[in-house]
Amino acid sequence: MNVSIINGPNLNLLGKREPNIYGSLTFEEYLKSLKKEFKNITFDYYQSNIEGKIIDRIQEVGFSSDYILLNAAAYTHTSIGIGDAIKSVDSPVIEIHISNTFSREDFRHKSYITPVAKGLIIGFGIDSYRLGVLSLLKKN
Repeated sequence: MNVSIINGPNLNLLGKREPNIYGSLTFEEYLKSLKKEFKNITFDYYQSNIEGKIIDRIQEVGFSSDYILLNAAAYTHTSIGIGDAIKSVDSPVIEIHISNTFSREDFRHKSYITPVAKGLIIGFGIDSYRLGVLSLLKKN
């Protein structure tokens, strides 16, 4: 199984940015633990702070990856383009969020990803990605 993980803006600062919300691990450190736990899955990882590059990446891997785990971060609440990109590819997308966006500011309660995603994992810290992987291993 091939799983593409795509992270959006400011997630390159995991481990430094608001550790009370996002934890103290970098994503690269966390990814090592995912690869160790799920040896039968090939992961590729991409992060960008630029909306168009996230769209390009979805289009690039969206016909070859078995699944995409997408944390569009702040673009979740603003990007119709990312939602349209998801609709345009074959790979199912699982929307991931580290924090519970519904317990935060009101503007974080709207997602342009959720209506076009296969599922949503939200609010379990960085372990939300692991839960996303576990959901892929279940027969749907």
